[in-house]
Amino acid sequence: MADMEDEDGGRPALPAPDFDFLVYSLRLQAELNMGLLPFDGDPDLERGRHNIDLLAMLQEKTRGNLTPDEQRSLDSSVTELRFRFVEAMERQKR
Repeated sequence: MADMEDEDGGRPALPAPDFDFLVYSLRLQAELNMGLLPFDGDPDLERGRHNIDLLAMLQEKTRGNLTPDEQRSLDSSVTELRFRFVEAMERQKR
């Protein structure tokens, strides 16, 4: 499962399953749900909030066990997404 590329080269290999990719995936889902990325559907702020909460839980449960770069990435993602969630809520009220 380490190399996800088809033998004929049809599909690109997936990134390594590391902590940074996990944070990136959850962050991307939150941004998509909040309507911050191009998407044909309507924003789903509840799902966006859920992904932010998952990142915050991960932040709490891993504190003290991450490299400085991993901690910085996670902390900045949670902070920025919380701020952008408030902005998305205000946009939705208008």
